[in-house]
Amino acid sequence: MKRLLCLLALGWLLCLSTTALAADGHVALVKHVDGSVRVIRASGSLGASGGTQLLVSDRLVAGPGASASIVFRDGTLLTLGAGADVLLRDYLFEPKDDAFSFSLYLNKGAAIYESGKIGKLKPEAVKIDTPTATVGVRGTRLLIEAD
Repeated sequence: MKRLLCLLALGWLLCLSTTALAADGHVALVKHVDGSVRVIRASGSLGASGGTQLLVSDRLVAGPGASASIVFRDGTLLTLGAGADVLLRDYLFEPKDDAFSFSLYLNKGAAIYESGKIGKLKPEAVKIDTPTATVGVRGTRLLIEAD
């Protein structure tokens, strides 16, 4: 009887952990914010602060004089400058399946990108678009500006 109860308890714990993993779909965390930075997503808008979780399709808008630093699950770093407007178009980091994707759209402002594991393992999976150009990243650090 004890053994059966232990198995039931173990099964219940596994169900809880699987549900928690499925519900956590964040792809990045905001590390630091100076000034006003908004995260706009389908469910509404919220002020970004240290620890804010970011999802695919989130749009980040930095106010005048504001900045934000963001770290993605693969270690990619993104720093937004004042007035930056960025859409997280796509992100996939599944090294076990050799599946990678990193796509941003910088509508305006400036951002500094520093490659993480995706840029090192599969650089062709990294793409940064602006209204006038597409940047292919090959495992490096760069500054991007869009008017």
